[in-house]
Amino acid sequence: MVKYTVTVHTGYLAGGSTLNNINIKLVGTDGESDHKWLKPWKGALTFVKGLSSWFYVCCPTSLGKLVLIEVDKQHLPLFPDDAWFAAKVEVKSPEGDTYIFPIYRWITDNIVHRFREGTALRVFDDTHHLGRYSREQELKQREEDYRWHVYVEGLPHCIEAKDPSSLPCEVRFSFTKTTEFAFTASTGLTELALKGLTLSKKQWTSIDAISRVFCNKRTPISEYAQKHWKEDAFFGYQYLNGVNPILIRRCKVLPRNFPITVDKIFLHSHCKLTDEMQKGNIYLCDYKRLDGLEANTINGKKQYLMAPLVLLQKTPDDKLMPIAIQLKQNPADDNPIFYPTDSEYDWLMAKIFVRSADFSEHQLNVHLLRTHLLAEVFAVSLLRNVPMIHPLYKLLIPHTRYTLQINYLARLLLISESGVFTQFAASGGEAMMTILKRSLSEITYTSLCIPDDIAERGVEDVPNYYYRDDGLKLWDAIYKCVEGILGHYYKSDAEVQQDTELQKWTSDIFEHGFLSQANTGIPQSLTTVPEMVKFVTMAIFTGSGQHSAVNTGQYDYGGWMPNTPISLQLPPPTTKGTTSEATMLQTFPDVNTTAQGMSTMWLLSKQSSDFVALGQYPEDHFSEEVPCKMIQSFQGELEVLTAVIKARNKGLEVPYTYMDPKEVENSVAI
Repeated sequence: MVKYTVTVHTGYLAGGSTLNNINIKLVGTDGESDHKWLKPWKGALTFVKGLSSWFYVCCPTSLGKLVLIEVDKQHLPLFPDDAWFAAKVEVKSPEGDTYIFPIYRWITDNIVHRFREGTALRVFDDTHHLGRYSREQELKQREEDYRWHVYVEGLPHCIEAKDPSSLPCEVRFSFTKTTEFAFTASTGLTELALKGLTLSKKQWTSIDAISRVFCNKRTPISEYAQKHWKEDAFFGYQYLNGVNPILIRRCKVLPRNFPITVDKIFLHSHCKLTDEMQKGNIYLCDYKRLDGLEANTINGKKQYLMAPLVLLQKTPDDKLMPIAIQLKQNPADDNPIFYPTDSEYDWLMAKIFVRSADFSEHQLNVHLLRTHLLAEVFAVSLLRNVPMIHPLYKLLIPHTRYTLQINYLARLLLISESGVFTQFAASGGEAMMTILKRSLSEITYTSLCIPDDIAERGVEDVPNYYYRDDGLKLWDAIYKCVEGILGHYYKSDAEVQQDTELQKWTSDIFEHGFLSQANTGIPQSLTTVPEMVKFVTMAIFTGSGQHSAVNTGQYDYGGWMPNTPISLQLPPPTTKGTTSEATMLQTFPDVNTTAQGMSTMWLLSKQSSDFVALGQYPEDHFSEEVPCKMIQSFQGELEVLTAVIKARNKGLEVPYTYMDPKEVENSVAI
């Protein structure tokens, strides 16, 4: 008779304890144990959240090398049928070997669940017949649990779900996340409702009136925005370090539809425009994706959405200053080009229309599509095509946390017919889907990989571009970790090509995320180890660093409405000299629209208490020495980057924290 010591770890999650019976079977290369009831010798404390309990499983002879365990939970009479969050099971064999079985799953039924030993195996490494069978059955079940759904033709596909409770348990919000999210959402609106703001369809009568609403919730940067929103330097700064830092690109030749009059333009260095362009000091922001759209109707009033062109100059003192703005794409007599030398309110109104356009470009393309929707595709493809024992699953699963539920809620509460964005943004309604479809059709693989994107936009040497500086370092740290971990498992390009599960993950992303558009440059398959490392790095960076960069600062830059109006309700001036402060106030969104925008941006910027920072992995999916060391090294690099960022920020008037690893979440979770 031989004895196995089995230690069962219950996860530290609210509601994760169970009073039900837990049974286990050990399966090895030379046999299997009986179906064993783990007698709760600690009573009600045996399977309590955050605790571990050990048991003996006896067998007539050794089972050989352990391949998997079978676990089930059985309901007891007179006791409630509950859910159990099993973290992992450790088994010490009579030969002295320790086997770890990662689980990290909710077990809610009485069905037998199989879990593999923690050593990562690619599909062609899995030679044991029981292991292969378990792998096949797992993926078969996953295909049922995670089904593709076409939300709107022309957009990335998403997970099929009737409501959050229909999502598989392991991808839902925790109890903590659910309650905090609901509390933040309700209190933000309730506070404004009590002041009579959410139902008021009145126009703003003064900037002071807006300030009184703004006093409800403030951040240091939102207060800075309130003081400096009219300034050209702050306007230009936001293209580098605001929530949309990926639109700006170097301009060597003026677009044909931007006929700037050279004698009217004011250059800060007193040089010719052509000379400044050749020196690389001129930059362009083009909102052409917003052209020709029918703007929303809010409170019964037609709204206005422009598609501006903005020219900026890097000045000798290293500031980025706007020097010309055209609010519509097609030149015309009623579409003047505005300059800083125009009257105060002509120039200010031009910038306000640009900032409002930037809100729509940022929210729909940069934020929703390029982080949320793509991260969901990466996650669903992983969960459908890659089993738990695969190294890719172990590497990527922490970067999918909460993504499927937050995206379901976004479709339900923000972009549905009754959603906040649909009702209160200038680009809500028909324009919204058009912008998303245009954005997806124009997306490129280059633009999703920050080193390539920075080079393609020609912004390698723009001063004070902290998004670029921090983002490149973050990308490099992720790349190095991915290269170390996957390089441990894939020693040749042939092994990458032979891994059918890895290839199916990639091809599903191409098909369901990018709708099989070859012009995107998205890989349809992976043929080399470097290709694989880059693609996986892009997936992790998109859902962590990039999402943080375009999400976390939403309230910082949008909480003070005049800096980022979500809609505008008067058309832009067609002739110069016709604007005033009164015109500006009439153009701003109504009180209720402002309140809805503020409360939504507050919610979307709010970090929950169960936030998990990039590089922190509470769940031990890897058990081998090499990947564990690579993760430790990754964490060390991130700590150094945090220290560098904090030291730099001490000398900045406006600190840039959105790429600080301590502030970056592992996944798209908000």
